[in-house]
Amino acid sequence: MQGGLIVALADETIAHAMMTQLSPEEGLTTIELKSNFLAGVSDGDLVATATVFKKGQSLVIGDCLVTDNEGKNVCRVSATFLLLKKR
Repeated sequence: MQGGLIVALADETIAHAMMTQLSPEEGLTTIELKSNFLAGVSDGDLVATATVFKKGQSLVIGDCLVTDNEGKNVCRVSATFLLLKKR
């Protein structure tokens, strides 16, 4: 599987974890992302699990671990998101 697809999955999973901690007036956008590829994947399903590390006044930091359908670590991603205030 192409690595960019795995990173996109992780980015989206982190964003959804963060959305659980937003108020209705807040949105977010990715401003920094780092990925570590740990193993290749040629077939099967991927599972992405994300956590929010810290939510501050203007930034939110999250992490995601992507595993294959056998539980093998495939990719670790850390991301920083900018909090957007809706007007």
